[in-house]
Amino acid sequence: MNALLLVIATTLAADPGAERVSEARHRRSKDLHALVEKAALHYPPDALYVRVFKRERQVEVWARDPKQPMVLVTSFEICAASGDEGPKRREGDLQVPEGFYELVQFNATSDYHLSLKVNYPNASDKVRSDQKHPGNLIYLHGNCASIGCIAIQDEPIEVVYLLALDAKQRQLPIHIFPFKMTAEAMAASAEAPNLAFWKELQPGYEKFEKTRVVPRVTVNSKTGEYRVAP
Repeated sequence: MNALLLVIATTLAADPGAERVSEARHRRSKDLHALVEKAALHYPPDALYVRVFKRERQVEVWARDPKQPMVLVTSFEICAASGDEGPKRREGDLQVPEGFYELVQFNATSDYHLSLKVNYPNASDKVRSDQKHPGNLIYLHGNCASIGCIAIQDEPIEVVYLLALDAKQRQLPIHIFPFKMTAEAMAASAEAPNLAFWKELQPGYEKFEKTRVVPRVTVNSKTGEYRVAP
């Protein structure tokens, strides 16, 4: 065994997560490049954006080249989820969060194959959720099992994980919506108890639909209200 292979073998033996990622890359490398090339982009993408729709049970993966609008690369079915439409507000409520989040951790040794940690509770949740027990450990992961997380099959999570790992950006936005927030869908939800909160999310959905640019979002430090930049 040459020196380089010895270093790789030693590293993988010491880090089971590295081995899992290496195996996933071996399986998915051709698929990753084909998906990105089909979207008329270069690999690796300059930036990535993930949108989740709970009602439609769908995870969308968008990417772009430098200084270009986002292009849809692929989408996957959510195969397991708990809770109902509406935000997460306390530990143990089994809710999948709703709002504007970011990827904060890659977990290659997850019990659910591979996982991407979402920054719940974010600045808004810290104001609005249970102050002592808001809950945490929210992931997009594989293994098709969920208690408050977003679960997809193992093959799709390998694709998302590797795209996120390879993308050049520092921060990866993960925006979680209750549904595709069209005017018609919002009108049909006029009596929903979460309507006021959803009206904060809708401008972010609409902004991206019109521009294919990830919206800039701020949070009111007193109320936790989301504000989407015009």
